[in-house]
Amino acid sequence: MTGAIFILSGAGLSAESGLRTFRAADGLWEDHRVEDVATPEAFERDPDLVQRFYNERRKQAGKAAPNAAHKALARLQKNHSDPVYLVTQNVDDLLERGGADQVIHMHGGVMDALCAACAHRWPAPDVMQVSDPCPSCGAPKTRPDIVWFGEIPYHMDIIQDALEDSDLFVSIGTSGTVYPAAGFGQMARQLGIRTLELNLEASNAPFDEVIEGRASEIVPAWVEKILAPSK
Repeated sequence: MTGAIFILSGAGLSAESGLRTFRAADGLWEDHRVEDVATPEAFERDPDLVQRFYNERRKQAGKAAPNAAHKALARLQKNHSDPVYLVTQNVDDLLERGGADQVIHMHGGVMDALCAACAHRWPAPDVMQVSDPCPSCGAPKTRPDIVWFGEIPYHMDIIQDALEDSDLFVSIGTSGTVYPAAGFGQMARQLGIRTLELNLEASNAPFDEVIEGRASEIVPAWVEKILAPSK
C-alpha cells in the first residue's frame, strides 16, 4: 500500500509542453535577468516591462498543451485510493487542463491577475496593463498573480499539513534549489516519509529512490505502477 502521496512538481514537468525552465544555464529567464522581471523591486522600477513579460508568458502558456506527465498525475489523483496532493512551483495551468481537480500553486498563476492595493484576484486578460482597474476596489494597480523573489509563497500552512499527512514524497522535474520548496524533501525525511525523485537528471538532494528520464515517459510509467492492482 502506497498511502497518501505528496507530489512537488517543477519546471521539468512542463518543459516538454514547450515552456522553458524558470532559469536557464546562462541565468536568464526568456532572455531577461530574473532580477528585472521577477521581483517586487522590478515591478516598482519598470512595471510596463514586467507586464509585457508576463503577457508573453501567459500567451505561451495558453498555447501549450498538457503532456503525458500532466495527464498521468491527474489520473493518479482521480484513481488512487488515498489522497494525492499536487503541489507545483509552476505558474502555468497545464495540470488543471490535464484533468487535475485540485492543484496547490505555491508560486501563483500566470493566468490570474492580482490587485496590489486590495489583494483581489481575477482571471487575467490576454493583455494586462498596470493601469487596469481592479474589479473589486477600482485601484489601477494590477499585477500578475505571481509570487516573486522576496515574497512569501502561497498556501504554506496547507502544504505543511499535506506533507505531514503523506506516506510518500515525490519530487518531479525540479532542481530542489529554490527555498522553501527545496526544504520539503528534508522535512519529509525528518518525518520518516519515503522519498522519490523523478527527474531528467538526478539532483544533489538525497532521495530513497531516483528515476531518471523524460517526464512524459517516466511519470506515466510510475503512475501505472502505483495504480496497478496489487497481486
